[in-house]
Amino acid sequence: MTVADETAADNVVTVAERTEIDGRLRALVKAYDVRGIVGQTLTDEVVAALAAGFVDEVGAGGGRVIVGHDMRDSSPGFAAAFARGATARGADVVSIGLCSTDESYFASGSMASPAAMFTASHNPAAYNGIKFSRAGAQGISLDTGLAAIRDRAVTYLVDGIPSVAKPGGLTAVDVLAEYAAYLRSLVDLSSIRPLTVVVDAGNGMGGLTVPAVLGEASGLPALPLQIVPLYFELDGSFPNHEANPLEAANIVDLQRAVLAHRADLGLAFDGDADRCFVVDEQGQAVTPSAVAAIVARREISRVRALGEQQVRVIHNLITSLVVPETIRDAGAEPVRTRVGHSLIKDQMRATGAVFGGEHSAHYYFRDFWGADNGMLAAMHVLAERGGQDAPLSHLAARYTPYALSGEINSTVADVSAARARIIAAFAERAELEELDGLTVTGRTAPGAPFWWFNVRSSNTEPLLRLNVEAATAEVMVDIRDEVLDLIRGV
Repeated sequence: MTVADETAADNVVTVAERTEIDGRLRALVKAYDVRGIVGQTLTDEVVAALAAGFVDEVGAGGGRVIVGHDMRDSSPGFAAAFARGATARGADVVSIGLCSTDESYFASGSMASPAAMFTASHNPAAYNGIKFSRAGAQGISLDTGLAAIRDRAVTYLVDGIPSVAKPGGLTAVDVLAEYAAYLRSLVDLSSIRPLTVVVDAGNGMGGLTVPAVLGEASGLPALPLQIVPLYFELDGSFPNHEANPLEAANIVDLQRAVLAHRADLGLAFDGDADRCFVVDEQGQAVTPSAVAAIVARREISRVRALGEQQVRVIHNLITSLVVPETIRDAGAEPVRTRVGHSLIKDQMRATGAVFGGEHSAHYYFRDFWGADNGMLAAMHVLAERGGQDAPLSHLAARYTPYALSGEINSTVADVSAARARIIAAFAERAELEELDGLTVTGRTAPGAPFWWFNVRSSNTEPLLRLNVEAATAEVMVDIRDEVLDLIRGV
């Protein structure tokens, strides 16, 4: 039976059925990736159709497409379904098997080939999804190709996937050792002072990549690191806690272990290990903005020492003000952008930025094809801590001078009405900007503590996301509470 037979056996679909398929695909395909519930919204049939649409969109027929997957039970089957759809449209599929998302970016960059990664990142076990990349680890969003992939997939689900005259083949390649060696070439940890590091992999892909990069599992020399592993067993059911370190409850075990082992620091990776969160020796979380500032300063210093004069660093508009301040102090130009990893990847290329940081712990590197890499950010933190005697808490304090609320989500029945209440309340006493959501910056008297906040709508839920920063904790709390009352209609 051909792929066309499998996806549309009778090729007879009513207008109403096509409309229903289109609606399902529109709900499945998000702004920057594909995300759905296994066996319900995301099925083998849908994956094969998306694969065919992807091959057409990136022009990979007659060329090569890379596919990798995380440790979720459904991921190997989806990767196989992807291969069926992609080869039917003439692409040679290179399977890299189990991998982290940043490892798939490495494969896409080093092989100069488009790639698909099967993962639902930090989402619960019932979910899975696809992160697509163009050749060279370039991102794909709804505006830059993902909508076209979705629309082609709708047609293939309705009419079937027609095989080309010369279908592609399937080969398997292991890139883990090359990935590990490449990261070590970017950040040299061989001569740092010995460190004890607790790492919580959350039963996600960090359990595979951490031993390869920071240990000896890939055949590389030992580093002066004593790794204390937590939940390194690959298990897509996430038996210990959700693989989402952004939620405070999910790093409690890490914080306890750092104190129990008297470790120098702790690292927590999300499910697909493309994001890394840091805990200091006191068990306190280091903000992603502080990590971004530390890495930015290191990368600026490195390229300026090589003679680069015009250095740019990207930060999204929700990072702490300490990030652009650090960038300027280091002699580089900060470039402020909207939130979103595909958008920031595009901006990395457009601006030639050496580094980019987001409040969500996504960190982007020019030397990594402009893609995000949590492991590489972690290595920079290890290098910074291992190059001095002061504890990480002292270092982090230097890059956390202001009070941050963190992201606060509120379910809102009428988002437009909530937004109107905020504008009415602040229009006469603040500057309003709409680069991404609504950013409100207080007009303060000379010498008075600054404050700003941003309110953004969720792309997929009736939520408003609030982030507040101020010069003092008291001002931050006052602004936070006032805005939350407006959002919630209190």
